[in-house]
Amino acid sequence: METFFIESLGTSTFYYQWVILPLLVFLARIGDVSLATMRIMLLMSGRRQIAPLLGFLEALIWILAIGQIIRSVNSPLAYIAYAAGFGMGTYVGMWIEGRLALGKVIVRVITRRDATELIKALMQSRFGFTNIVAEGKRGNVNVIFSVIQRKDLPELVQLIESYNPNAFYTIENVRYASNGGLMMVENDSNKAMAPLSSLKK
Repeated sequence: METFFIESLGTSTFYYQWVILPLLVFLARIGDVSLATMRIMLLMSGRRQIAPLLGFLEALIWILAIGQIIRSVNSPLAYIAYAAGFGMGTYVGMWIEGRLALGKVIVRVITRRDATELIKALMQSRFGFTNIVAEGKRGNVNVIFSVIQRKDLPELVQLIESYNPNAFYTIENVRYASNGGLMMVENDSNKAMAPLSSLKK
């Protein structure tokens, strides 16, 4: 690669060592680390079909780009670019994955306040949920579970905070969720499983 820039393109050795090489290291590192970050997040969300492809691209960038670059590194600035590219690649990978909002999350809401209005709002929304009356340290509480697509999370959180602004809620990634699960209830008439949404009046 050094021969290509210096002999073929006529780039000076100084300019290559202190500008081009660090820039190439930085960009290549962003590429492979961002793919690695997305691959790990996809594995955690259960999307195993896409993860191997990202792993292939990640390794390809390393072999074709970074492997050749590192062999000719003798510029201290290139080492800094290598570390900076790693940090930036992590950020870029997280940003891309966040924009895609892949996978499902489970939202658990615990509230001591009367949750009647919140439950009514959830019944009228497109979100499935399960409500449980439980006992807390300071009395009875409502515990509401909902498994949703992560891209729909802001909408559900806004709904919760608009009706119960002081409610305590947690959000966790879901590795796998069946089509039914907590979103289904048993229909006594035919012993079949019916969606919770079918019970909404």
